[in-house]
Amino acid sequence: MDVGFRSIIALTFASVSISACSPKTTTSVFPESGNYASSRCSGQALTTRYIVQWEDGKFSVETAASLDHFKKDFLEPNLDKIRKVEYDRIVKFERSTDSGTVNTNDLNPDDYWGQNMVQAGSVWSQGVYGQNVIIGVVDSFVDTTGTQIAPRIAYNTGEVPGNGVDDDRNGFVDDYAGYSFISDPTPGAAVSEHGTHVSGIIAADSTKGYMKGMAPQAKLIPAPFIDSAKGGSIGDAILALQYVSSRGAKIINASWGGAPCMDSLRNAFIDLNNKGILVVVAAGNDGTDIDYSPDYPAAFNMPNQLTVAASTAADYMASWSNSGFSLVHLAAPGADILSTLPGNRLGYMSGTSMAAPFVTGAAALLWSDRPQATALQIKSALMQSVDVTATHEFKVQTMGRMNVKKALDTLRQMVP
Repeated sequence: MDVGFRSIIALTFASVSISACSPKTTTSVFPESGNYASSRCSGQALTTRYIVQWEDGKFSVETAASLDHFKKDFLEPNLDKIRKVEYDRIVKFERSTDSGTVNTNDLNPDDYWGQNMVQAGSVWSQGVYGQNVIIGVVDSFVDTTGTQIAPRIAYNTGEVPGNGVDDDRNGFVDDYAGYSFISDPTPGAAVSEHGTHVSGIIAADSTKGYMKGMAPQAKLIPAPFIDSAKGGSIGDAILALQYVSSRGAKIINASWGGAPCMDSLRNAFIDLNNKGILVVVAAGNDGTDIDYSPDYPAAFNMPNQLTVAASTAADYMASWSNSGFSLVHLAAPGADILSTLPGNRLGYMSGTSMAAPFVTGAAALLWSDRPQATALQIKSALMQSVDVTATHEFKVQTMGRMNVKKALDTLRQMVP
């Protein structure tokens, strides 16, 4: 090696070392504060709310009257403890269509076409109902008093409901039946059709009413962060994800999207992945290919993530469903889906928001049968066992629609 080349190496190493040891600044920790307009994710920013990722990996959401106040009063005093700051941003449901309520006297077998098509009954007949699996529902408000939902809530028995005290000292007051992370709720918006409908698809107790939840003995932790009227924020979503993770959720259902490409949300998903949690995400309802027009969190493509497109009762891909041979993994029933609504009502909704909970419930069935399985094994079993039609393909990675009976058979071969 000649002297000149050695000198280049030495200078390069010195440069890297100096860079690695450079002191933090408010701009290095919060790049958007220096040039917000040039941010690659500048849309829909909430400029008085800030997502803070701490050096220990945890997140918090901070508010301030202005950027200058935030820097002076919060960021500068805590700079050494902070890894990254981003502006908080707006997020909304994956838009779903609502076909109204239904009279239970009018129900017929076709109303359960989704459960029938994925062969859920063949799994239930084996005594597999999602027992001992906890699922986080990170969505909008859920009617936890509903006859078919109330028995399925993972109640926090260390908390006394309604006394205004954090009895178990976990940092959340009255989180007996989940916890609301909605920072600015609409007055009177106590429950939401979206979150209640999603919850019913996952785990409505079929012994208490007409809805047949996919995993009717699984337990749910509602962690609403989206106000059905106003939407929600990425920061609140991250706090909700952290919460259900801390409460022992093995699966998280995320029927929302349209989020910008934020590092903080990606890092939160990485953290869930590292904890072995399976996250099931709705692909979106814009009829676009997210391989080319990414929508987040659907397009994060984490190892322990399943992104779900919607199929119809005719076993075709729904025309409005997002797709992608790379970033969308499989399809599941999502058109004209019957499920629970607030006030012990039933109704139909359509969207990938409905398809994702079919997969979430299916994953719970598999995990209850093979509790020693990993999230990656659950994901693999669901993907390897899809039904592929001879006449047409689903524009997803597996080119098929979920079949939970076949997935259970596949998992049993993987995990004897």
